Amino acid sequence: MRTDQNKDVVRRLIEDCVNTHRSELLERFVTEDVRVHPGTPGTAPDTAGLDALRKAFAGFRTTFPDLRITPDQFVAEGDLVSLRWTASGTHSGPLAGIEPSGRHVTWAGTDTYRLADGRVAEWWRNDDVVWLLHQLGRDLVRPGG
Repeated sequence: MRTDQNKDVVRRLIEDCVNTHRSELLERFVTEDVRVHPGTPGTAPDTAGLDALRKAFAGFRTTFPDLRITPDQFVAEGDLVSLRWTASGTHSGPLAGIEPSGRHVTWAGTDTYRLADGRVAEWWRNDDVVWLLHQLGRDLVRPGG
């Protein structure tokens, strides 16, 4: 596939699945054996397979039911697409041991996708977890400390 077609697959994955919370459409955009690699060490193991990705989507929807990803920039080369994005949502469910705060938060990140036969086969996630946790009242580094 051409790089512009690969970018369109990722764009549609975000718009048609993530932003509408329609995990039943994932199979249109990801392979059955898709592998998602978390970008923050120690946060979660790799997610392997379409069913596991659906479960992860459901969990994230519980945490941020109004989650919205805004694509800021796409870069593509060969079978790889990178996306710089901004996310926002209301913290309405548990997140990494943090009880729901009701706070509306915004954070950014970059994801890289490897496509095979027109669908995402691998997905590397990199969220600005430090900023997200700061907004939820969980600073990892305290000033002067």
